[in-house]
Amino acid sequence: MRRRAFMVLLGGTVTWPFSAWPQSRASRPLIAILVGISPVGASPFLKGFAQQMEALGRVEGRDYDTAVRFADGDLDRFPGLASEVVGLKPDIVVAANTTAAVAAKKATSTIPIVSIALIEPIERGLVASHAHPGGNLTGILISLDTLLGKPLQIATELLPGAKKAGLLVNAHSASSAVQRPDAERVAAALRLELVVIDVATKDQVEPAIRQLARNEIDIAIIPTDPLFLTERQRIAALLAALRLPAVYGLREHAEVGGLISYGIDLLANWRHAADLVDRILNGTAPAEIPVELPSKLELVINLKAAKTLGLEVPAALIARADEVIE
Repeated sequence: MRRRAFMVLLGGTVTWPFSAWPQSRASRPLIAILVGISPVGASPFLKGFAQQMEALGRVEGRDYDTAVRFADGDLDRFPGLASEVVGLKPDIVVAANTTAAVAAKKATSTIPIVSIALIEPIERGLVASHAHPGGNLTGILISLDTLLGKPLQIATELLPGAKKAGLLVNAHSASSAVQRPDAERVAAALRLELVVIDVATKDQVEPAIRQLARNEIDIAIIPTDPLFLTERQRIAALLAALRLPAVYGLREHAEVGGLISYGIDLLANWRHAADLVDRILNGTAPAEIPVELPSKLELVINLKAAKTLGLEVPAALIARADEVIE
């Protein structure tokens, strides 16, 4: 198994006395968590976060408490959920994605925020720089390689004769502004016609996929997004029924029957977020905790799904895979 490592951005560290925070609590610290997906879908990530906190010597219910709110794939809920958790006066807010981070940042400029998966935090006004965020937010980036250029390249390796690709984009996601232009640029370079369908709610997922099929695409691209992650089992089943191969942004799609995924290890990001939370609880200001790149990107191939679709995955692609699901 070959892993891709990234260097963490280096920056100075200053302390921010825990007792000096306006929102400090006399009892156990409260960590509020904003999650984009459903409780069932989020369970492995929340468990991974808690396990890493315990490895750092902090046991939930003994050393800290949590208040978790789920958007269940509806990103429009985040402003209300962010206001709700800020009203609880937590010591830290953990935001699962960029949309949640934007909502949390608008809701508070003083409570520390740690984001699991950030896209363009400087451009969005969330941080001053990666090395020195300068405010109340820090976190972990989604590398640009995890956007849609690489999945489109993988699609052409899998199907060298492909002429048309379909892309689902969540119209309400903060990442869409980055992902869609990136996909259009790379598709043009690869001479792929790109059919883009905007999706904003669960009810729109199935009609959107059927619309892609009616457009006679050769392969679908399902990017990293809370809505698509929440609906991952339904998406994989529907694409299999329509005999449409797809490249996904997260391994969780391949684990439930999707063909190929390429992107960040989201569980690893959740675990590392616990390290950042621990540093803040120990007194380090988020303003001086550098925004980091993810620890690794991973290529996962589901050969069972390939067999169902009647596809032969190129040996060169399999050789590069971090994990092959038999």
